[in-house]
Amino acid sequence: GGRGGGRGGFGGGRRFEEGPPDSVIPAGTFQHPANGDLVFKATLGEQVPYFNAGAYLENKNKIGKIDEVFGPINSVMFTVKPDDGFQASSFKVGDTVYISPDKTLPLSRFTEPQKGGGGRGGGRGDG
Repeated sequence: GGRGGGRGGFGGGRRFEEGPPDSVIPAGTFQHPANGDLVFKATLGEQVPYFNAGAYLENKNKIGKIDEVFGPINSVMFTVKPDDGFQASSFKVGDTVYISPDKTLPLSRFTEPQKGGGGRGGGRGDG
């Protein structure tokens, strides 16, 4: 038979562009612009923001989306790719960017050694 195909993406077929979240949490402080992106120092403690998560102001106005997450564990940085029409120059050093609280991952996902073939691929029993 077939390969169980075509049951839509995850998230129950919602459009990709979500509205503003119910609440937002501070995710980082603005450091400097770089190649049209905004560079932030993460302030989420033991969490890191999702790649491609929406980035917001405190009033939930969307400013763009998380583009890259990088840096050492104890000093995580991320960039935000601004939406068209958002003026990167309106951000001042130390300004805060916000994300939805459900768009974070625990740092332990990146620091703990993977146990027994979990993660992507891997772990295909003997069948």
